[in-house]
Amino acid sequence: MAPTHPVHIALLDDHPLFRQGLRYILQALPYVEAVTEASTLPELLASFELRLPDVLLLDLQMPHMDGPAVAQELLSKFPELKIVVLSMHSADKFITQMMKLGARSYLPKDAGPEELIRALEEVLTTGYHFTPRISRALMRGVQQPTRQQPAKLLEPDHFTPREEEVLRLICEGHTAAEIARHLFISKRTVEGHWQRLLEKTGTRNVAGLVVFAAKHGMLEV
Repeated sequence: MAPTHPVHIALLDDHPLFRQGLRYILQALPYVEAVTEASTLPELLASFELRLPDVLLLDLQMPHMDGPAVAQELLSKFPELKIVVLSMHSADKFITQMMKLGARSYLPKDAGPEELIRALEEVLTTGYHFTPRISRALMRGVQQPTRQQPAKLLEPDHFTPREEEVLRLICEGHTAAEIARHLFISKRTVEGHWQRLLEKTGTRNVAGLVVFAAKHGMLEV
């Protein structure tokens, strides 16, 4: 579903031709009001003084810049910023790291225009774009040792059967609207279950829910 309000998108990537291609795609969208380009973090931050974008498309690896460190710095200063990662790296460790840091989605750089547009629209309207690839990376990632533990360690029997259904569908990458259609319930009801799942697990986002579910054996990797 396309946004109903004008949208400002920023690009942080060191390749001018890649930025030009993205700009061409984005400016053709009727709801995109402005597109800001930057090749360095200082340049990006200078543009933020004028206006914080609705979405930042962030290259994971750039010369003299570390993508995860950039994301962490930006989200510490602008926690409301929605970051979508664009990267040539598809290894689980990169996806898991960026999603846990707070990225709203993670796309390969060779994604087609339709996939990019769908990701943007879902991030703008629902707050995230979650794919089966991201889910699998997060679920496999919990098998590795980590210093961070979930804020709460509830057992699965603390959830109602409906909450378990919603959790499973969330982890498969479905949106609230898709879950509503699948379960024959309203989108608002799904959103209520979604919020209770976040509260019960002590997590903040979809990435946290997937990690929780995988750690408790509620999903198959």
